Amino acid sequence: MFQTICDLIPADPDASPRARRLQVMRRVLDGTLYDVLPYEFHEERSGGGEYVPLRRRRPSVRYALCRVVVEDSVALLFSDGHMPTVASPDPLVRDALAALGRDCRLNQVMTEAAIRGSIGSACVLLRILRGRVFLDVLDTAWLTPAWDAEAPDTLASVTERYKVPGAELQAAGFEVADAGATYWFQRRWDTFEETWFVPHPVGAAGEPAADRRRSVRHGLGFVPLVWIRNLPGGEAPDGACTFRAAVETGIEIDYQLSQAGRGLKYSSDPTLLIKEPAGLEGELIRGAGNALVVSEKGDARLLEIGGTAAAAVLDYVRVLRELALEGTHGNRADASRLTAPQSGRALELMNQGLLWLADNLRVSYGEAVLQLCRMMLRAGEVYPLTAGGRAVGPLDAAAELRLTWPPWYPVTSEDRARDAATLVTLVEAGQLSRETARRLMAADWGLVDVAGEQARVDGEREHAA
Repeated sequence: MFQTICDLIPADPDASPRARRLQVMRRVLDGTLYDVLPYEFHEERSGGGEYVPLRRRRPSVRYALCRVVVEDSVALLFSDGHMPTVASPDPLVRDALAALGRDCRLNQVMTEAAIRGSIGSACVLLRILRGRVFLDVLDTAWLTPAWDAEAPDTLASVTERYKVPGAELQAAGFEVADAGATYWFQRRWDTFEETWFVPHPVGAAGEPAADRRRSVRHGLGFVPLVWIRNLPGGEAPDGACTFRAAVETGIEIDYQLSQAGRGLKYSSDPTLLIKEPAGLEGELIRGAGNALVVSEKGDARLLEIGGTAAAAVLDYVRVLRELALEGTHGNRADASRLTAPQSGRALELMNQGLLWLADNLRVSYGEAVLQLCRMMLRAGEVYPLTAGGRAVGPLDAAAELRLTWPPWYPVTSEDRARDAATLVTLVEAGQLSRETARRLMAADWGLVDVAGEQARVDGEREHAA
């Protein structure tokens, strides 16, 4: 069924197979996959009276299973309580990156990047405008990265190229010869410039000329984009799609639920069947007020669908949902089965599959956060930066950076009591230093200034003595 729908999606002969694959996955994620089907689910006959098969009808029920898996996993990455903090031995670098992250909405940008990148890849653009840092998420279907031959993990350039109607270009301020024609829009980023090109008519000979009026020389010395591969696997330069294993099953669920809804509607308004010598004339419209006359020896009954059929469909859908969530490592926990508050560790065990998925995503998107932070430090050597209306002083671009991730689920008081008792035992036994114990406790209690907290504790002890 999935391939049947894909065959109905218009194919651009000038687009690459990679771009088409990403566009199809984008339709699945956005819930627009069925928009290419020509008939609504209740339309059983075409205008010419021909029967319309189910594969050409848009389902009336759409369970966004793939979107649910993506949003659940991303919520464990960059939600308000799960955003990692950037740690560094240099306190100036640590404080500056925290201020810059808040000013450029790093949390929101990475959330968008992780959701849009679930189809295989994401790309984040960094710009410096009047001293402020701005981040934008780009559509990777139209981007072509090129890597440094001597450093395969470093971008040498990224080219963006896609088709745009001439009328839209005119509305955006571009000069085009024919507003009714279609043009190639193209721009390229390299280590020193962001080059825009004059819109080039599709099918015209030659190469587009550079648009010097819109081109910008950023002079950063690196390509100001971070390319993110979603999950291990996939086809380079993209990673594996988060929800690819659940696409066919999600389509089956949509059609089964639509059929169940259709059956319930027919049961609510059944067809009247009458047996008598008269023949069947005119157009049949379902409903108790419209009789279906079929044979002789008078008899009458109502044609309806039994409730056991609808129950069987719902049981089948539950099985399909379990299989799809298992294949994508989605959240299969049932909140209705929780009879009492659970500890953080119990919730982790219950949602182990989802945590494995989020843990894999931490690798790729966490490294992207570190790359963006390093870019900010390097950009600060070229341009004076500001954050929150305050100037950010010169920073060490080579400073060590690492991420500190919060726990998957909030720690309960029982969890903290057990952890504290364990740390006390280890410190008294000489297996752990007090400084390390304080750092471990700070992560759970949300303490940022560990040294300052210890100084306050020592001061209170001296005052009490």
